[in-house]
Amino acid sequence: MPQFRRQLLSLASVLAFVTPVFAGKLAIVIDDFGYRPQTENQVLAMPSTISVAVLPNAPHAREMAIKAHNSGHEVLIHLPMAPLSKQPLEKDTLRPEMSSEEIERIIRDAVSKVPNAVGLNNHMGSAMTSSLFGMQKVMQALERYDLYFLDSMTIGNSQAMRAASGTGVKVIKRKVFLDDTQNEADIRRQFTRAVDLARRNGSAIAIGHPHPSTVRVLQQMLYNLPADITLVRPSSLLNEPQVDTSRPNLTQPNNGAPRNPFRGVKLCKPKQPLEPIYASRFFTVLGESITQSTLVQYMRLQWQGWQ
Repeated sequence: MPQFRRQLLSLASVLAFVTPVFAGKLAIVIDDFGYRPQTENQVLAMPSTISVAVLPNAPHAREMAIKAHNSGHEVLIHLPMAPLSKQPLEKDTLRPEMSSEEIERIIRDAVSKVPNAVGLNNHMGSAMTSSLFGMQKVMQALERYDLYFLDSMTIGNSQAMRAASGTGVKVIKRKVFLDDTQNEADIRRQFTRAVDLARRNGSAIAIGHPHPSTVRVLQQMLYNLPADITLVRPSSLLNEPQVDTSRPNLTQPNNGAPRNPFRGVKLCKPKQPLEPIYASRFFTVLGESITQSTLVQYMRLQWQGWQ
């Protein structure tokens, strides 16, 4: 028995050395490509496992999408979607009240402007992604183009996973925003947080932007990753377990219909106190109404004719 125990310990020691060291997969996506080629070219010089999301109506969208693909980077469409906040919307921003045909047209146009895209993620979009009916129309269109959806999670109750149910569209979710601020110390903290989540959960997706500060931090930290973390493309995480934490949102979009004006009348407060009404006044008004009625007037005239 002691000899068997020693053999078991020896086997465990050997396995510890031969087991792969990669415990966590980290995917990094850089949004807003197509506006700043000089900074974006610095991103494309990084490892090809860094992915990019291109705004379809950006002036350099096609150029940067082709260049990213030729450099081995995975390309996504970064499609504007309506936010809850009131602000001017970019051209072809998806809105929940749009028809399926209009949403399909916008996605078709985006596919033509961002060649070689294999996925799509939302630019803003808290109003759109929180609408189940709106996102169902998006998923129907994505299925036609064989695109996956990376949910940027700009709102906690996103309906993307719920909307994709029953379609062939795969949905994955962002875990960390790298650069809510452009302070390099903050970006490093967020990068470390993404690494910790990848280690703890097996995988994590971080989203950043082509700011000079973000580029500098990535240039420093990508080449010093812990031994148990490997960089991957988002598409390699499509079969990873995903947890849908959303609550059903069955609110139908308004479709621009006018508001119903017949929702009750607000009572106006009198400018002066109302005079009290006594019972005697009630009988006086009632008597006047009876004596002035058509029937009483007719009977009075008939009575006068009989006299």
